[in-house]
Amino acid sequence: MKIVLIIFFLFINFGINAFPIPKDNKVTFDIIRKNKIIGSVETNFLKEDNNLIIDTIVNIKVKVFFFPAYKFFQQSKEIWKNGEFIEFEGYTDFEDEREYYINGKDVDDKFIATGMDGEIISEKNIIPLNYWNKEILIQKKIFDTQKGIVREIYIKNIGKEKIKIHNVELIADKYTLNASKNPKDIGPFPEYTIWYSENGELIKFQFQNWKDKKTITTQRSKWDN
Repeated sequence: MKIVLIIFFLFINFGINAFPIPKDNKVTFDIIRKNKIIGSVETNFLKEDNNLIIDTIVNIKVKVFFFPAYKFFQQSKEIWKNGEFIEFEGYTDFEDEREYYINGKDVDDKFIATGMDGEIISEKNIIPLNYWNKEILIQKKIFDTQKGIVREIYIKNIGKEKIKIHNVELIADKYTLNASKNPKDIGPFPEYTIWYSENGELIKFQFQNWKDKKTITTQRSKWDN
C-alpha cells in the first residue's frame, strides 16, 4: 500500500489580529481512509510580540493485519511577523526512505530556501502551502513545505455546500486546488477539495490517492465553533 500524501498546515490571513486562531491556541485533525483514522495533524500557535509561531506535526501510521504498511511524518515551524511569512523550518519523512530537511528565510527582498532541489530563490511575498490559510486561494505560486520547492497552483471556487462534521451541520465554502508537477515527484500532484467555514477556518480537505484510488480525508477532530 502506498499513499501519496501532501499535507501541511496552517494559516495566516492578512495580519496577526485578523488571524482566526482556534480555541486554546491549538487545533487537531483526523486523517481518515476507508472510514478509519490512520493519523493526525496537530498544530499549536504561539504569539511572541509581533511574531506568530506555528508548530505542526503530521503523523500517519497504517497497519495491515497488525503489520506496518505505510508511515509518513512531518514536523514544521512557521514564523510570521506582522502578518508576513518570514521563516520556515521543517522535516519530512516519507515511507520510501525519502527524507527532506527544509529551511527558508526572508533575505533582503527574496525568500531563500533549501530542499529537494537544493537552494531556491523566490519572491519575498511567497507563502507556504498550508490549507488552513485561506490566502492560498489568491496565490499563483506557493512554497511546498514538504519538499522545499515552489509550485504553481490553480484554484476553482465550487460555491457553498452543506457538510456535516461530527453530527454538526454547517455551510462551507468549497474549492478545488491543483498544482504543478516537479520532475522528482512520485506520481501526479493530486487534486484537493477544500472546505472553509464562514469565518475562514479550515474544516476539512481531501484527495484521491492515485495508486489505489482511495479517498484520503483530513477533517477537524471536533467542531464546537
